[in-house]
This record gives sequence, C-alpha cells and structure tokens, in this order.
Amino acid sequence: MSRQPLLSPDDPPPFTTLHDGPQSVDSPFVLCCDHAGRQIPRSLGDLGVSAEDLVRHIAWDIGAAGVTRHLSAMLGAFALLQTYSRLVYDCNRPPAAEDAVAVISERTRIPGNEGASDEERERRRVAIFHPYQDKLADVLSKREARSVLTVLVSVHSFTPVWKGDARPFHAGVLYNRDARFGHAMLALLREDETLVVGDNEPYALNDKSDYTVPTHGEKRGLLHVELEIRQDLIADDPGQAAWARILARHLPAALATIGQR
Repeated sequence: MSRQPLLSPDDPPPFTTLHDGPQSVDSPFVLCCDHAGRQIPRSLGDLGVSAEDLVRHIAWDIGAAGVTRHLSAMLGAFALLQTYSRLVYDCNRPPAAEDAVAVISERTRIPGNEGASDEERERRRVAIFHPYQDKLADVLSKREARSVLTVLVSVHSFTPVWKGDARPFHAGVLYNRDARFGHAMLALLREDETLVVGDNEPYALNDKSDYTVPTHGEKRGLLHVELEIRQDLIADDPGQAAWARILARHLPAALATIGQR
C-alpha cells in the first residue's frame, strides 16, 4: 500500500464536533458516536464493496449520528462524531485487534482490506483512529482539569436481524466493570413496559472488542454507558428525534439517581 497520507485535502476531516466550546461544560454529558459516518477516503476507492453494501450496518451504525445530534442539542452537550466508515478503520476497536481493519464483516468480504500490511493499518490508524480518540481524550482531560462532572455516553445502533436471528430488543444498555450508570439507565428505560431493553444485550461490552468506553470511561473513573438502539427505530429523523427525547429525559434522571446513593 502507499506510504502517502491516507486523507487528501479533498477528503473531509476524521471527526465532527457539536457544542465544542466553553458552554459545553454546563452539561455533565459528553457524547461520542464511534460509527457515525460511512465515508471512504478517495485513496481507497470503494474498498471493493458495492454501493448497496456501503449503506448497510457493516459500514456504519445507521441512525446513531442523528440520535447523537438531536441529543447533543437537547442536552447542550459536547458531541464527537466519527466521519469514516468502520470498514476503513473501526474506531471502537483496540489498535491491536485484527478486525480493526475487517476482512469480512458479517458475511460480506471487504476486498480492499484483504492483505492489508502492518504499514497500511498504521496509515489508517494515524489518519482515522488517533485524531478521533485524541480529540475525545483532550476534551475529557480539560474537563477533569476544571473539576467538571462528566458522564461519557457512547451512542451505537444494531440490526433488527443478525445472521438470520431476529433480535427482540428495542435498545440495549452496555457496561463492563463499572455498572453504576448502566444499571441506573437500565432501570429507568425498563419502567416503560412497551420497551424491551437488553442488559449487556445484544452486545456485551469488554476490553477485547471495545476501546472507547474502557479507555475513556473506565480508566478515568468516569460514569459512563454505551447505548445501543435498534436501527429500524431510528432509520429516519422522526425516529432519531424520538429516541433522543427518551434519552434526554432518562440520562439526567439516571445521574440524579446515582447522586442520591
């Protein structure tokens, strides 16, 4: 692969921020969306993947960016959204993980990733992963230096069907070692009897498959949660806004609940 920088001047930057200013400290919440976008750098073409596949879940978390944007506006909270497809580099994978540059996603081959050398993986990591994760680290460090209460919220989405198996959950609440905020959110969401909410379902958060929450939430000792929403519920703007309203109501309530313990 080329030793040239991955991104050209014509490519968009690796992340977008919302409420990135002094006023963001008025909210305790810091939002991130690791799989917000599905852009591919011009230097990589289409990675050998069809246009139809590049709008599927294999390329991004459908609806998650919209939920994050609405939620940021409702809470007045800083938000960080990744621009590039997870097929280029998965920003929620530890750098050493083989599937940070996936050769097969679900059942789809990614020809442009096959045989990617260590040098090519590093080229993508430098251009995509580090700017995004470094920005999040910088925001959290500045809040810590100012002794600002911070809750890290990572927003994702999941498919209604996974390899032929239907998923009954409307949403999932994910956590690992520190379950304080996750349990508080889970209890509040489950008060709505019309919702089926998974407890570390449909995914379980852990150090091997996840990077953002273990690194920036657990290691810093911050309250945190990873939220998963089923994609058919947030496939359009009204659905995204509706779920943002649900979360905008429950996130502060969960924080208040923890404060009373």
